[in-house]
Formats: sequence, structure tokens, C-alpha cells
Amino acid sequence: MNEKITVLVADDNNDFTMTLSSYLEKEEDIQIVGIAKDGNEAYSMALELKPDILLLDIIMPHLDGLGVLEKIFETDLDKKPLCIILSAVGQDKITQRAISLGAQYYIVKPFDINVLIKRMKELKNYQPTQLKNNFISREIKSQYIDIAPDKKKNQENLEALVTNVIHEVGVPAHIKGYQYLREAIMMVVKDTDVINQITKQLYPEIATKYHTTPSRVERAIRHAIEVAWGRRRTRHSRKHIWLHSFSS
Repeated sequence: MNEKITVLVADDNNDFTMTLSSYLEKEEDIQIVGIAKDGNEAYSMALELKPDILLLDIIMPHLDGLGVLEKIFETDLDKKPLCIILSAVGQDKITQRAISLGAQYYIVKPFDINVLIKRMKELKNYQPTQLKNNFISREIKSQYIDIAPDKKKNQENLEALVTNVIHEVGVPAHIKGYQYLREAIMMVVKDTDVINQITKQLYPEIATKYHTTPSRVERAIRHAIEVAWGRRRTRHSRKHIWLHSFSS
């Protein structure tokens, strides 16, 4: 008898995880080993349980799906889970970022559960193809949808748009300032007057939500901006050096 495919589900929507679990548990060769409710828990459980497959949502509390992928990507593990993104967010930039961080599939909700199960079983015996020059190729099947203009104020879509912008700027998803900065931007989008009350309202509200202090929120946001600025300067310097070498 073949070993079962061990699966970790990471999604903060309880109804969705319960429904998904009920379908997957009917499969004799699939075993759910854990359910994580936020990104930090998903990362910790992935390290502890070492599942074959991680089913991961993008928008989650504390650390989003991209942040989880970044941390897994940067962690030296004997066995890294094969990741399938299951998300209502389907923007092209986010999809591409997830794939670049190692996600094998990006499936947009709602989806056909039979298609998901098929993909999971395909990954069971997945082996990357070794090519010349030590490059590794993998099959990537991504799906994405654009958000209609009249739906961009929707809470989840707003989070997706802000997430997209922050990643374009270059803020790493796994640092604390990333979450605080994303929260701050959404607060300002919803109420532009907040921008005039940064120290009296914005920082304290974020601090309350994340059980920390306003001063730590401010420092973390400053650090996130500094990291993004440093990344952009590094990329600019490398581009300048390349152009100079090419023109010489």
C-alpha cells in the first residue's frame, strides 16, 4: 500500500477549511496532518509536521501566504512542502510572486475540488527535471483573474491590491513592518483623515490589533521602508554597473 499524502491546510476561513477537509478526508491516500489559522502558525507547523503538501491561502492574519513562502524559501530544510496556493485573490503580480517563491500551483477560489485532488496526487510523485547547467525546470500551472474596478473596495480585494503594491516596492513579507505597513495603508484608504493622526491614531490602532506598542509599530514600519529602499538602490546599482560594462 502506498504511503498517504500528508497535507497541511493554512487558511483563516473556518468554514472553508472544514468543507475542504471533509472532501480530502474521503480520499484513502490523503491525510490531513494539521490546520493553521494564520501565517505564523502555518510556517511553524510546516517545520514541525513536514507535510508533503501545504495548501496555502494568500490573505491571512499576522503573516500572509507570500510571507510564509518567503520564510520557507529562505529556511534550510531537509524536506520542504510542495505548496499549492488556494486563494480568492488572483492578481497577476501576486500569482507570479508566489510561483517565483516555489508554489507549484496557484488555484483561484472557487475551484473544482476534483481538480485540486488530481493536482495533489500528481505532485505525490513529482520530480524536477535536471537540465544542463544545473537549472531545474518544473511544471507551473497558474490561474489568475483581474479585480473589476467596482470591486476594488471590497475588503479582501483591497488587501490584495495593497499587498501587490508593497511587494512591487520591495518590502519582504516576513518582516513585522510589512504587516504594519499594509495595515496602515488600508486604514488610510478607508479614512484619509487618519494620515493626519499618524502618532495619535494610526500607530496606536495598529499596535492594539497586533498586541504591541505604537513605538514598535513605528520602528518596524521605518525598518521595512529602509529595507525596501536598500533593495531598490542595490538593484539600481547592479543595473548601472551592467549598463556601464555593456557600453564600455
